[in-house]
This record gives sequence, structure tokens and C-alpha cells, in this order.
Amino acid sequence: MSRLLHRADAPPVPVRELTALSADGAPLHVELHGPDDAPAVVLAHGWTCNTHFWAAQVRDLAVDHRVVVYDQRGHGRTPEPGPGGYSTRALADDLEAVLRATLAPGQKAVLGGHSMGGMTLMAAAGRAAVREHGAAVLLCSTGSSRLTAESLVLPMRAGALRTRLTAKILGAPAPLGPVTGMSKVILRYVTMGRGSSPERVDACARIVHACPRKARMAWGQVLGELDLEARLRELRLPTAVIAGTEDRLTPPVHARAVEAALPRSLGLTELTGMGHMTPVEAPEVVTAKLRELVAAYVTVDSAAQAVSEEEVA
Repeated sequence: MSRLLHRADAPPVPVRELTALSADGAPLHVELHGPDDAPAVVLAHGWTCNTHFWAAQVRDLAVDHRVVVYDQRGHGRTPEPGPGGYSTRALADDLEAVLRATLAPGQKAVLGGHSMGGMTLMAAAGRAAVREHGAAVLLCSTGSSRLTAESLVLPMRAGALRTRLTAKILGAPAPLGPVTGMSKVILRYVTMGRGSSPERVDACARIVHACPRKARMAWGQVLGELDLEARLRELRLPTAVIAGTEDRLTPPVHARAVEAALPRSLGLTELTGMGHMTPVEAPEVVTAKLRELVAAYVTVDSAAQAVSEEEVA
């Protein structure tokens, strides 16, 4: 496998870029990869990441899929929102805007989300655009509530003190600074498993350290108070779940709870030795699951028909 597959500074080149406007007017950077008339996949990245996080999936899938990736507000090339612009409602608004901007009316797609991207899909579960465009869902390394209470980042007994300290870490205003050997050791401990290669740790470090401090802090505070359990039960699309057994940020207890609450669960895959960054740590598994969902729930004919109708309109 090419080393470029995992380099944060060498992402796949999009076929097209566009700006989608969310409900509050916030502009969102969106990239489209692959043929327009191919089955569609829309991917939402997690907290402190950006479109580069999906580089492995884009490189593989864009050969014969239309892959849509976008920067969550405050991340990557999407600017920080105005006052009040950080919320799970805003995440859902943004996903709706991206779906409307990139898919023809009635066109179906597999929707994938990692970490906060998975929470985005939960938050948007009952939205009209998700009902119209969603064919199936993949949730990677995510949870619906109690993130600070269940986190294993701090090696101490579960309880109120650990929960409070974890919340402070999530919303900490301190800058991350440049990527160094020590920062990669810390990032690996917090976000990745023993099975992760040094190249993949380096790629994740460069992505995470590129996240603006304000966005990292603001979204960290949102995640600290997250409660999407009711929204999760509205996610009525066929949904598969992936989790790493060594995930400290969203331990497997979250994945098991999410899978149990799903109205149409396709099962949970637990990846031994993997941490929180499953799409980068185990790209082959995540990509294969996305392909499997497309093959089962999205047809080439429907994709081509949607593009044809869009051109006529």
C-alpha cells in the first residue's frame, strides 16, 4: 500500500469543490471525488479532523464511486461560525446542506460518519434530507451520550472526578503546537491503538494539530454535554457500526449501546488492537464495509438516473 495513502499533506485531488450554505448561512467546504454517475457515498469526519481524514477511503472508493467529503464548521477549509454556531443542531443543518448541494433529488447515498461525524448522522436522523438521500449508514468510533463519563483517557477510577476532568480536557483552550515526537506519543495514547503503524499515527497527528484551537475547544464543550439517544432511535436506515477495542475516547461500551438502540442494525464490528481513529487505523475494513453497504443498498442505475434527471432540470 502506498505511503501516500496515509499522508495528511497529500490528500486525493477532488474532481470538484463547492461551497454549501447551511441554515444559518455558514459556508461549508465540500469536495467531490470520482464519477458523477457512480453510486454515492457521503462522509462526515470527526472532532479536530478534516477531509484529509478520509484519504484512504477516497482513494479507493473514488475509482468507481462518487465520494463526497466536507469540512465540519471550524475545521479544515470551513471557517468558524458566528456566535451560537456550535451545536448538534448545527451539525445536522450542515449535513442537510451538503446532501442538498451534492445529490440530485431522490438520489440515494451511503452515509458514513466517524466520531463527531457519527454524532452528526444521529443528530440529523429525522431530517428530511437524510430520509430522502440516505440509503444506509456506517457509524465509526462514536457514541450518543455520556462521553465524558465513559471515557478511558484518564487512567483513574470511574466517577464524578474523572468525568469533570475529562470534560475539562475536551474543552481545554491550550494550543496543541507543532507535531513532535512527544506529541505523537500523546496522540497515540489518547486516540489510537497498539496496532497502529507509525505512518498512520503521523498522519493523524498532522490532521489533529491543524485544527484551529477555537473550534477544538468549542466542539469539545458540545461533546462534553452530548445527549443524542432520542435522535439515535430515529435513525431508521440500515446501519452498521465499527469500533476499536482500544478506543479510549469512545470505548466499545458506546458502540454496543448504539448498536442495541438502532431500529435497523446491521451489526457491530469490533477491531482488535485499534483505537478511536478506525478509518485511518484500519482503512481496509472501513472501506470494505462502505463498499458492502453500497452494493446492498445503492444501485448504479439509480445513481445514473438521478444525474440524468439533474441534467434535464
